[in-house]
Amino acid sequence: MATATVDPARRKRVLKVIVFSLLLDLISFTFILPLFPSLLEFYRNAETVDASESQSPTLLASVLNYLNTYKASFARPIDSRYDIVLLGGALGSLFSLLQAIASPVIGHMSDRYGRRTALLASMTGNIISVLLWVMAVDFRTFLLSRIVGGLSEGNVQLAMAIATDISDDSTRGSTMALIGVCFSVAFTFGPALGAWLSTIAMIKTNPFAAAAGFSLFLIVAETIYLYLYLPETLPASTAKEAATKDSKKTEFGKATTAAVATASEPVHVRTNSHFMLNAVHFVFLLFFSGMEFSLPFMTYDLFGYTSAKNGRLLGFVGLVASILQGGVTRRLPPLTSVRIGIVACQVAFIMLGSLTTVGSLYLAAACLATTSATVVTGLNALSSFEAHSGERGGKLGILRSWGQVGRGLGPILFTSVYWWAGREVAYGAGAMGMSVVLLLSVFGLKSPPRADRSKTKAQ
Repeated sequence: MATATVDPARRKRVLKVIVFSLLLDLISFTFILPLFPSLLEFYRNAETVDASESQSPTLLASVLNYLNTYKASFARPIDSRYDIVLLGGALGSLFSLLQAIASPVIGHMSDRYGRRTALLASMTGNIISVLLWVMAVDFRTFLLSRIVGGLSEGNVQLAMAIATDISDDSTRGSTMALIGVCFSVAFTFGPALGAWLSTIAMIKTNPFAAAAGFSLFLIVAETIYLYLYLPETLPASTAKEAATKDSKKTEFGKATTAAVATASEPVHVRTNSHFMLNAVHFVFLLFFSGMEFSLPFMTYDLFGYTSAKNGRLLGFVGLVASILQGGVTRRLPPLTSVRIGIVACQVAFIMLGSLTTVGSLYLAAACLATTSATVVTGLNALSSFEAHSGERGGKLGILRSWGQVGRGLGPILFTSVYWWAGREVAYGAGAMGMSVVLLLSVFGLKSPPRADRSKTKAQ
């Protein structure tokens, strides 16, 4: 089945807008990642003083009490230095679960009202979220900023929906890989920039105001840029505009959006069920996110790694992933990309369960970089092939929602096994989980004929 040819000049123009805006968004988003321990420690220390002057415990004190109860359930003692790390993980899980709720809504909204409208609405929520962070002199305000951000963040899924709107079969894989490159670049440089900005003291009651303020500047600049330069890409909307123009030239031209969509949209034949794609995404991220969250604990236990050394390790992963996405992933059929990434992740799990040297750690990190560069990008491309233009936003939103549920639950479940049964058992279970994901991808998924033909044509 052929798809409509996309004007190369328009594709290049829109892609430039999306890549630049997504870089701004992701760099702003990653500012806070290395700051979580210091942020939460600042609020804990500040509210400890407030609690001594008040009869009722603060919100943060109550959360930490629940956390200590959770820690006490493990057979192995957990060092108190991990309190803040666990709290940061809990906030990360909360953000992911809120994304699981919001993503389908944002996706369906983009199918109904247009990508541009949905993206600008999402940006409004992001501005409010970061503004609350700028004003956050206590934990309650900071928590509210994360809740608002979790419910409004839709830039990534909408960027992917726009990427599919402006791509035909022969360019879709490379376009989706370019979105992945934005992730890798942002996660390579954003955390370092955020850490540096946190050293600039501006407001005594909020020592992280400089990082938050610059993040707000980037988000506002991104919103203005999108408002000025991003056109609507939803095929039904663009077809309606074209039909309106044509109707003015003909006496009997009374085309409607539905009529145009019916005429221009061929019957869509699906190769894979969305349920299977969603299930693979969920199970993969359930194990992968748990392993990601456990890395700082493992590197500290084995090698005494500090935050700076963990930052260099993650920077290495981001750099390798960006190189792979730019040079390899975009040339592979999506399903091949997914399977390669799952195997690489399985190898990483096996290595992490038994490694004893820093060299082995970085070799496992290279495997994780391969996974980061392939699996999610490939699943998004597959999902886009299985949806027609009028439902892509919703389908990609649901795919992201399932993934965010896995990302929200993974850290809690994986670290529980890590502390109850030890490193070897935890990573061994992760390797078995990846075996299940691999079997699902081999026997439950097929490569869409259009994806294979487009890659052959491109080569």
